Amino acid sequence: MAEAVQPLRWKGDRLELLDQRLLPDQTVYVTCRTAAEVAQAIRDMVVRGAPAIGCAAAFGVVLSKGSPESYEVLAKSRPTAVNLFWALDRMKKAKDLEAEAIAIFEEDLAANRAMGDRGAALIPEGARIMTHCNAGALATAGYGTALGVIRSAKGKNISVIANETRPYLQGARLTAYELVQEGIPCTLITDSMAGHLMSKGEVDVVVVGADRIAANGDVANKIGTYSLAVLAKRHGIPFYVAAPLSTFDPSIPDGSHIPIEERAGSEVTGYRDTRWAPQGVSVRNPAFDVTPAELITGIICEKGVVMHPTRDKLQALLKSP
Repeated sequence: MAEAVQPLRWKGDRLELLDQRLLPDQTVYVTCRTAAEVAQAIRDMVVRGAPAIGCAAAFGVVLSKGSPESYEVLAKSRPTAVNLFWALDRMKKAKDLEAEAIAIFEEDLAANRAMGDRGAALIPEGARIMTHCNAGALATAGYGTALGVIRSAKGKNISVIANETRPYLQGARLTAYELVQEGIPCTLITDSMAGHLMSKGEVDVVVVGADRIAANGDVANKIGTYSLAVLAKRHGIPFYVAAPLSTFDPSIPDGSHIPIEERAGSEVTGYRDTRWAPQGVSVRNPAFDVTPAELITGIICEKGVVMHPTRDKLQALLKSP
């Protein structure tokens, strides 16, 4: 079945990427014919979201016929999302590069639908679900991780509170865009409003995605996720993380070892052609933060749900058939 939102389109001799920098105003695809062009698209946020980055990188390898340079340039594109490196490792072992890249894409789509079904079982009837950043079809091969759970729970009369997700506004531009297209009731708020709504009893559950999950269950996700988890804990609200197995990184013992990407200060001082901060001000722009496992109610993946994740529980999950 064709996806309503197609972030990647493989055409055999080229990869077409939906330019997410232009959404929701314009729907434009960027054509990539080499690994270097795919890497540039990843760096520039044409394509974003951990699973989508992994899929794009796999096709980037195909475009450059698996040259050593293709692996090198793609590996340097973004450091935090482990799906990128997972996909490159798979491609290095593949005999048929194109078949393997297509398999990575199709497996991600299947995983998203599976975790959507598993996660939907955790969502109460009529739930008001808060989410952060964009973990939807745009961040994956299609359907989504956190938004996959929300899509699968659509029949439960749910509604969504989407945090705008400063500074790049993935929630305001992308999550709201997907939910409006899907016909799921969505209310957009600034990130700083989340605690207020929780304190007023207006949030029933929080569902977010992930860019890397350490062996002990610590989760790296878009900056602001940690604050959201702390607020959810304070107000007794379940906090779920939805991510495919490709996001799990058992080689990282805990969240303190996850590399955190720092992006350009211009993303904080303004947006597109508008600048609101004074010239000369210092800026910090970490793109991700780490949420400790003890703040997480459960991690949802295609194999199942790990409640109150620990090192032993995740190890058992990864070893299970």
